[in-house]
Amino acid sequence: MQSPPPFLRIGTRGSPLALAQAHQTRDRLSALHGVEPDRIAIIPISTGGDRLTDVPLSAFGGKGLFSREIEAALAEGIIDIGVHSSKDMATTLPPGLVMPVFLEREDVRDAFISLGHANLESLPEGALFGTSSIRRAAQILRARPDLAIVPFRGNVQTRLRKLGEGVAEATLLAGAGLNRLDMADRIRHWLDPEIFLPAPAQGAIGIEHRADDHRTADIVAPLNHPETARAVKAERAMLQILDGSCRTPIGALTTWRGPQLMLVAELVSPDGRITIKAEGPLGEDTAQADGAAVGRMLKDRAGPDFVKVFSP
Repeated sequence: MQSPPPFLRIGTRGSPLALAQAHQTRDRLSALHGVEPDRIAIIPISTGGDRLTDVPLSAFGGKGLFSREIEAALAEGIIDIGVHSSKDMATTLPPGLVMPVFLEREDVRDAFISLGHANLESLPEGALFGTSSIRRAAQILRARPDLAIVPFRGNVQTRLRKLGEGVAEATLLAGAGLNRLDMADRIRHWLDPEIFLPAPAQGAIGIEHRADDHRTADIVAPLNHPETARAVKAERAMLQILDGSCRTPIGALTTWRGPQLMLVAELVSPDGRITIKAEGPLGEDTAQADGAAVGRMLKDRAGPDFVKVFSP
């Protein structure tokens, strides 16, 4: 007897973290619609960002490297949704695709990881610090200008292996990813997000689908977490104004201050010596416009000589 067609087809990167996020999405859809999990197909797709593991992403197109192949499969009808780490997504999606749904956000903070040191302050002078994120590198150099930044790409497991091999004495990883992989025990210290602003949209799983696929839109819409969507859409709008890419050190933090949801954003020079900040409130129905306003404020304060594509 022929098995029934999949209820939904999920496209995802093949890393352990990406697969964990896809399974989390599948399990929620299964429970929500009363469908057996095995009727929701998870289809791993290799992306350019996964294959280019030893070079800076900024040299090969930045954030889009983690989504192009998934988006091509969406456009071709091979999959119905793409499940993404929202911070890895370009601010402008390909024509015909939308990303309106965001699962409830995980912890936004970066986590300090080291085999021999408790926190950033305890690292010896001149220690090797591993990161290929220029935001993290700039923020680390702002706090510890004596440290030496060394390239450090790869998935979570690869970066932990590199620490064990002595490539660096410490690194930063997104706490959300470690939590989703049940690896929070590897965290030595949580960074203060008010000082080390996370990447825009960090900690949020985004669901992308074809704009004209109304069946899929109806299936995934109930997964949307309104507060997360409000914050992430604002942060991505801010980033779009700044033409943010993997070559621009930009941090963002959305938090409640009393009854008001506020977005704080910063530009940091790659050497960590200059920080420019802006902030603004996010209305319930105007989050994207409000986020863009913060981006324009930041851009105006930085001036034309600062807001540019930095060399990696």
